[in-house]
Amino acid sequence: MIDPTLVRDNPEVVRAGLRNRGLDPDAALQGVAALDAERRRLIPEVEGLKREQNSAGEQIAQAKRQGIDTSAIQEANKQRAQRIKQLSADLDVVEERRLQALMVVPNLPHASVPLGKASADNIEVRRHGDPPTFDFEPQAHWDLGPALGILDFERAARIARARFAVLSGAGARLARALINFMLDLHTREHGYREVEPPFLANRAALTGTGNLPKFEADLFKISGEWDLFLIPTAEVPLTNLHREEIVDGRLLPIKYTAYTPCFRSEAGSYGQDVRGLIRQHQFDKVELVKITAPEQSYDELESLVANAEEVLKRLELPYRTVLLCTGDMSFASAKTYDIEVWLPGQQTYREISSCSNTEAFQARRAGIKYRAGGSGKAELAHTLNGSGLAVGRTLVAILENFQQKDGSVVVPAALRPYMHGLEAIERTR
Repeated sequence: MIDPTLVRDNPEVVRAGLRNRGLDPDAALQGVAALDAERRRLIPEVEGLKREQNSAGEQIAQAKRQGIDTSAIQEANKQRAQRIKQLSADLDVVEERRLQALMVVPNLPHASVPLGKASADNIEVRRHGDPPTFDFEPQAHWDLGPALGILDFERAARIARARFAVLSGAGARLARALINFMLDLHTREHGYREVEPPFLANRAALTGTGNLPKFEADLFKISGEWDLFLIPTAEVPLTNLHREEIVDGRLLPIKYTAYTPCFRSEAGSYGQDVRGLIRQHQFDKVELVKITAPEQSYDELESLVANAEEVLKRLELPYRTVLLCTGDMSFASAKTYDIEVWLPGQQTYREISSCSNTEAFQARRAGIKYRAGGSGKAELAHTLNGSGLAVGRTLVAILENFQQKDGSVVVPAALRPYMHGLEAIERTR
């Protein structure tokens, strides 16, 4: 959630940030200004009545000492108490409505984010590796995988529905190898603490990360009275590990990594990337999350991106890193880098990781604070997250970049220890 004080005291800054995101500030802030004005009207009225109530107590005591009848003062006190109670209730309603209105306002972009309307306005920051050349027509993974007998979309559709997949044999081993390889890299070399979190999250946790209330249609909710949702990403449970906590600032930055399955209904995305593993309702991902002090968060964002890039470097996969423009960032982000891997079967770069600094946007919603030096005033922390990496998309990249003319796929050297020495995935006979 953006800072309510900023909305009240510097409305033009907020409006400019929303405008840069391609939004109509009046629509985005609909009702917020009016509710804030009502809140500011009620607060001094309630406080004034409470002061009068306190003074009345002294008046009653003085009148009794002088033998004066206090019934009139007491009746006024009673009426005033009822008024205070009613106005306090009104204030609570206004405050709740104001906070709910702010809950659907996106984060403001950092000053370093380029202005733009859509992905065409994103800025390429760097490239690593050259796309492979083939002396044959490279295939897409949705043809390679089934031909190798490791990927089955038809049986998955019979079990669940479209946009699910079954990995088997060397395909399942390859996915497991990728998960273990990524977790080992991030924990042993990059300093993250591995976590195995719940794969279900409650409404408060999803509100804390910005998934609710705005994006409930994108989530899978458990039926019945549970009020639990399948997690769309491990960012949700990892960030909420410190919800409503005050962290010792000497421990920052805190760095977590986790493998989880992820579940997304992808509401509104029908017709987009419906073939293959690129956009599935269930997929595996290794996530990176950091909780930092504000002054270190942008340095930590750069290192988080480098950590995710290192996975692709070790796997010898060509990629590029782009800085998203103001109009292409996610709801909670203040600044985002996307890492895009080259896919020969599609002759294009596709997103494999999105790394964001949300600044205090999530921390304010989730109540994540820290005390610098371990003592003193509690301040809002900054939270960061990124894929390190999406497992299915990494598997796709390996199949397409390491495919051979005979239809086999070479296993990258970094994964062979995790594949018990297997050097290539070959067609089944």
